[in-house]
Amino acid sequence: MRVSSRGVTVVALLADPDAPTEIAQRMARMLPTRLADKWGQERRFDVEVVSGPFTAGTEDPPTLMRRIMDRGSEENWDIVVALTDLPLYSHGRKLMVDLSHEHGLALLSLPPLGGFRLQTRARQAVEEAVLSLAAPQATGAEGPPGSQPLRGPFIGRLAPIHPGQVGEEEITDLRYVVSGPGGYLRVLLGMVRANRPWRLVPGLSKALAAALATGAVATVNSTVWSLAASLSTPRLVIAMVGSVALMIGWLIVDANLWHRTEEVSPEARKRAALYNASTVVTVGIGVLVCYVGLMVINWVWALFILNDQLFASMTRTPLHATEYWTLSWFVASVATVGGALGSGLESDETIRAAAYSKREQERRSVLLDDHGD
Repeated sequence: MRVSSRGVTVVALLADPDAPTEIAQRMARMLPTRLADKWGQERRFDVEVVSGPFTAGTEDPPTLMRRIMDRGSEENWDIVVALTDLPLYSHGRKLMVDLSHEHGLALLSLPPLGGFRLQTRARQAVEEAVLSLAAPQATGAEGPPGSQPLRGPFIGRLAPIHPGQVGEEEITDLRYVVSGPGGYLRVLLGMVRANRPWRLVPGLSKALAAALATGAVATVNSTVWSLAASLSTPRLVIAMVGSVALMIGWLIVDANLWHRTEEVSPEARKRAALYNASTVVTVGIGVLVCYVGLMVINWVWALFILNDQLFASMTRTPLHATEYWTLSWFVASVATVGGALGSGLESDETIRAAAYSKREQERRSVLLDDHGD
């Protein structure tokens, strides 16, 4: 590893656009101080963030490491840590991090860090990687904590993490991978977290408008009153699940979110399955948030608009708190179906922002545009 003069180590955070760049920018504010404190010697760390689609066109870790090495050789950097929100595979295992101590490089895949406390775990992972890369390669007791095997977020009960196989021709000399059902779940949650499903809600403005209009009309419809009063809880649950599933399916089909791969390798199929699972969960969370919002709005609307005597005369049921709750629940299901029809008016790009496969296509387009300039 090259070390700059005057005891300064220049660390570059090379981050994919969108979530990785935002995570890198937030951690860069405190990273120099934390690295200096953990090193325990008189050395400064300068951290700079570089945003660029370095994963465009490939998800092969050895290829990405060579790209990072080529990029680092063009700049005056001592250590390069690349962050991506794409799930990467190596020898059939889900990759967490690749390290090359000889070249001062690290490739960190964010999804294996999980869906909770992502910013903290990512910062800890970067700290561990930088300290390991900055450590003297000679064996001895004078090295900093980073000279020891990686710790922190690389160890977990839900996702067994262990050193992975490294090919002879690779520049990587240390690799950590995750495996097992716990590892799959953690990667999936990490992908959903990076997708930020809450962004889907404001993007469905036309669908929400259609759903609100449907709900407002249904709330004052006496036939809907009678249906809601006669439905049992299991039927209400079935109506909710059906309407939410219809909305999710319609959004995925209409915006062409389903990821298909022409590759026949097991890794490509596993990656496609992860993409599709994360898309379904992401869209599902967004739709559920909209559903809960519709329930609350319909409940408030019913409080103001319904007449106790008229409701009792039409349904032969007194209008109590239970009836308000049941009606707003049922109307939310009806309104969600109306929202599914209204979602056809949305821009596909708004909905595609929640899909990993579409974001990868955007990265490729950005890279092609840069080369064309």
